[in-house]
Amino acid sequence: MEERAAGRKTGRMGALRPTLRGLMAAGAVFAAQGAFAEVTTSHGFSNFGELKYPADLAHLDYVNPDAPKGGEISIWALGNFDSFNQYAMEGAPAALNTIGSESILTGTADDPFGMYCFMCTTLEYPEDLSFVTFNLRDDVKFADGTPMTAEDVAFSFNLFATQGISEYRKVVEGFVEKVEVESPYRITFRFNPASPVRDRVGIAGGTTVFSKAWFEKTGTRLDKSSKAPFLSTGAYVLDSFDFNRRVVYKRNPDYWAEALPINKGRNNFDRIRVEYYADNSAAFEGFKAGDYTFRGESDPQIWATGYTFDALKKGWAKQETIADGNVGTRLSWVFNLDRPNWKDPKVRAAIGAMFNFAWSNKTLFYGLYQRPVSYWSNTDLAATGLPDEGETALLKPLVDEGLLDASVLTAEASVPPEYPDATNRPDRTAIRAAAALLDEAGWKTGSDGIRRNEKGEVLALTIIQYNPFYDKVISPFIENLKLIGVQAKLERVDTSQYVERRRKGDFDLANQAFDMSFEPSVGLEQWFASKTADESSRNLMRLRDPAIDRLVTDVVGTKTIEDLKTSVHALDRALRAVGFDIPLWYNADNWVAYYDVYRHPEKLPPLQVGQLDFWWYDADKAAELKAAGAFR
Repeated sequence: MEERAAGRKTGRMGALRPTLRGLMAAGAVFAAQGAFAEVTTSHGFSNFGELKYPADLAHLDYVNPDAPKGGEISIWALGNFDSFNQYAMEGAPAALNTIGSESILTGTADDPFGMYCFMCTTLEYPEDLSFVTFNLRDDVKFADGTPMTAEDVAFSFNLFATQGISEYRKVVEGFVEKVEVESPYRITFRFNPASPVRDRVGIAGGTTVFSKAWFEKTGTRLDKSSKAPFLSTGAYVLDSFDFNRRVVYKRNPDYWAEALPINKGRNNFDRIRVEYYADNSAAFEGFKAGDYTFRGESDPQIWATGYTFDALKKGWAKQETIADGNVGTRLSWVFNLDRPNWKDPKVRAAIGAMFNFAWSNKTLFYGLYQRPVSYWSNTDLAATGLPDEGETALLKPLVDEGLLDASVLTAEASVPPEYPDATNRPDRTAIRAAAALLDEAGWKTGSDGIRRNEKGEVLALTIIQYNPFYDKVISPFIENLKLIGVQAKLERVDTSQYVERRRKGDFDLANQAFDMSFEPSVGLEQWFASKTADESSRNLMRLRDPAIDRLVTDVVGTKTIEDLKTSVHALDRALRAVGFDIPLWYNADNWVAYYDVYRHPEKLPPLQVGQLDFWWYDADKAAELKAAGAFR
């Protein structure tokens, strides 16, 4: 499992990772930990319900098992890179730097709760999940041809436990009491009885496996930037790169898992090329010129108005809207709660009230976005209306202890203010209400119209950003903040500075994309727990809230899907009531454009577009378009 995601979500157009764990039956009897216990032997694991796929699957439902191999797909990335290690807190990692990474278990794009044996033939576990044993395949090879064994699995798990980023280590420390290498192809993880039960199998089986021998020979560290990818087992390896300009990966012709049923119709391209651009506009021009051939569009203005160029008119390129079945990503500006000015929720609420989503969406985004009112938008995990009996049972003790405001029990789940879309300026009532909140918080307006506290300090706010796309959003927001006496500014920095300042907490407001999963559990601690606030790429707002900590614990401890929903509703309701971010927007669809040399199955799975996974290259069409001068 990628250490940045102890709780897994199948990422939008991203690589699949295992879910946290689950339940499947088929049985054997084993002696475990000194006592006889019934042990299940299975090809996979799912927390809730049965696995979608049987052990003898022929291929995944959503692939073309006869897809041809060959060709190149090229995409773009923003900014620059100087490392191939995304696990370190230093350096800007190259796009797709983990493309060669694999783990013992894998997920699919149509089963949000399932985990399946990939590097193993079977896994074994007792009902109480006090341990899990993986019977590893004996044909797994690293890219250099050396075999992968249980020693590599144990080494990799311990590597993340000792050199992984602190937010990950703080979440998973104490999960595993002992890792036992029983033979070259059999390994057992014995769990701490106090560790969260739902996460145990995923923590063990989802760890990315690296070569122990390669790490020891090269002296590479997980917590330091790296000029080369780690030696892994995946279908793709690094072909070439030019720092800050281009990185190319090629399909490994000796890939060990090529013939596995779960891989049929996948990993179809010979090469995957990534071209780097300084900004989105330059990247779009590159796409129009045919410098790269597949584009995931993120700019609604370009999507609505830009696709009128010759290649599209001539039928060389095409646009496609693909529904996104994932949890809606909540893109926000988050406050740095370590800075005194933003500790008061009244101040945060007043500032957040000055963003007019309706006007921004209509004027800047052609009405194509939705506002993420929840951290679990687009799912039944989102809190709605008044709390039900189950939510109240979780929230009331926190209210009684003074950890949450009583309104969380009596008011509907908090939603951002809504304004007319005719003008960017919020209505007068909203401006007066925001001004009143700042007055109550001790920020008074002087004769110059600027807010100051009793010490004479100005209420000033700096938004850091590296992507010019946001200028058109931030500038109107800053104008609105002037209406209530807040002195705000945009500070543009380069990619490396942006990454570093976010890490160090050198900002007032910064972007964060809250990417939740269908099965939230211990990974929530990386997002919201007090223990990760000091140094976290996810808890960027430095949230330290005992009520949220307790509610996260409630979620982690759930055992049924019904209890999970109830506890997530309560957590979602409380997070929105605390109000540490200004929700911006999310897109319920994936927008893609590509030159007409790629094909995909007619029915795509709900959780992944899959262009790098199960699309394929039409060589005949590519030859035709190249001859016509469609792309380079």
